[in-house]
Amino acid sequence: MGLKPLRIVLTGATGFIGGTVAAELLHDAAQPHVRVVGRSAPEQLIAAGAEWVEADLAEPHTLRGVCTDADVLLHLASRVSGDPEQCHAVNTDGSARLMAEAARGGVERVTYLSTAAVYGHGPHRGADVGQAEPAPVSAASSTRLAAEEYALNVGGTVLRPGLVLGEGDRWVVPALAELRRRVPARWASGTARLSLVAVEDLARLIARTALAPRPLPRGVHHASHPEPVLAQDLMDALADHHVLPPTPADDWPWPRCLERLATTPGRISPRQFSLLAQDNWFRSDSIWRLAGVAPGPSPLERMGCWAPWYRGHLSRTPLGSPGTPASGAGRQRC
Repeated sequence: MGLKPLRIVLTGATGFIGGTVAAELLHDAAQPHVRVVGRSAPEQLIAAGAEWVEADLAEPHTLRGVCTDADVLLHLASRVSGDPEQCHAVNTDGSARLMAEAARGGVERVTYLSTAAVYGHGPHRGADVGQAEPAPVSAASSTRLAAEEYALNVGGTVLRPGLVLGEGDRWVVPALAELRRRVPARWASGTARLSLVAVEDLARLIARTALAPRPLPRGVHHASHPEPVLAQDLMDALADHHVLPPTPADDWPWPRCLERLATTPGRISPRQFSLLAQDNWFRSDSIWRLAGVAPGPSPLERMGCWAPWYRGHLSRTPLGSPGTPASGAGRQRC
């Protein structure tokens, strides 16, 4: 790619993961040129040196030319809720147009951020890519799975992380807080194994797919920490740092947990409960080796760094409210 700074196009930079990736790239010693593509100007990232191009994945014609003169496309934006038409417009049609722009612009490497939720109902116990058949059950997951094909068609790398933790997480820990209230017991002994990843580690991995000397091979990869975490260990870590109250002593079998969930109002569905309280882990060793990145310590070891943010967020924001997107530029680096 020559001696010029690497030119990286980044979508999703105002989101939880994308903002952390943007900060990682802008702090990198290689000093890549980062072109942020989105609907609104990310002022912190612009101040840190990023270029902003206004575009909307739901309006594919606005994407024309966004990959001109670029070397890398990191497509991290997606719609994670909404009706099927909204999800299709952003995740499928928007991704298709964006990948076509990457091909037209001669982009040399592409990374697309998908999700392990494409596998649908569990339990999932240590499957590698190819050993579990995707079976998405939501519009968001099915349209993100469809978008994977467009990335693969241009030779891209697809990443499927599990549960992502860290400052800016507005789903995993807030959902656990609601579930602790609605189902006040130890859930099936808390022995479920979960695929977790710290947002900082996932961001390092994504950045490496852009900055590595050679592109990663085309393909799909799980992108969580290689070591699964017991569900009860996660709950205990949150309690130890006063993010959640301690787990009650009562140990309820899974059917009773679901019965109690059904009788108490809330936003979290039984399927979402199962993602957090039943086995949902996937073998993720290979991507870290391919990228030449150490996965770092267990995400639970970072909880002390994240805990003040989580405590503040849970005290201010009702579950389900999106809050204010965080760009990542001013976050504490755990």
